[in-house]
Amino acid sequence: MRIRVINPNTTQSMTETIAAAARAVASPGTEIVAATSRSGAASIEGHYDEAMSVLGLIDEINDGPPCDAHVIACFGDPGLLAAREVTAAPVIGIAEAAMHAASFVATGFSVVTTLERTRVIAEHLVHNYGMERHCRRVRATDIPVLELEDPLSNARATILEECEKAISEDKAGAIVLGCAGMADLAQFLERRLGVPVIDGVAAAVKFAEALVGMGLSTSKRGDLAFPLPKLYRGKLADYAPTDRSITPSRQRA
Repeated sequence: MRIRVINPNTTQSMTETIAAAARAVASPGTEIVAATSRSGAASIEGHYDEAMSVLGLIDEINDGPPCDAHVIACFGDPGLLAAREVTAAPVIGIAEAAMHAASFVATGFSVVTTLERTRVIAEHLVHNYGMERHCRRVRATDIPVLELEDPLSNARATILEECEKAISEDKAGAIVLGCAGMADLAQFLERRLGVPVIDGVAAAVKFAEALVGMGLSTSKRGDLAFPLPKLYRGKLADYAPTDRSITPSRQRA
């Protein structure tokens, strides 16, 4: 089984952190193909960054080697439904995966994320995924995404402190890490906190393995059918869907 784990930002060092987390939980025989977007922002920290990241994400799915499933390694799950349209292989967003995993192991969880401006994005996902009864609160640490890569920053201590507040103030039984760049913190935090700490990268990889193992693919009835052929203009002309734009090799290995 081959799973492509796509970092929708353009920071290669973050991809390496994400890939390590994915490979740590992958089953024997599962190959993790880590990809860094070739276009977009160095970090995704708002609605505009998310919107600009989607074309790079689609490029990785359409132009990369055939894979059995894809993981979008950004907690905003940017372009998730669009990605599901262009391939029949399962596509898993790490926020959706993490929230579902947390609901399996606790009756309530809190999300601890990065900047305050991204908190509302996570709150929208909580609503979209029907997790209002499970999610106690989304907490922002105001840590820039790329600061997670800086060993001299106090990011780890700040995140730990916010997680402790989530347990004591929100009565959260589990913590969901609200950024793919936090993937390497899960075990450290779980040892300190004594509650399940869910990294969405790991959760998404395991859900992807399960879906592929069950022989399931993305439905091509209704709104997740392949994009309708039509003319695109301007800078997006090359992205115009055609009857031949999605080939079997691009759908699934």
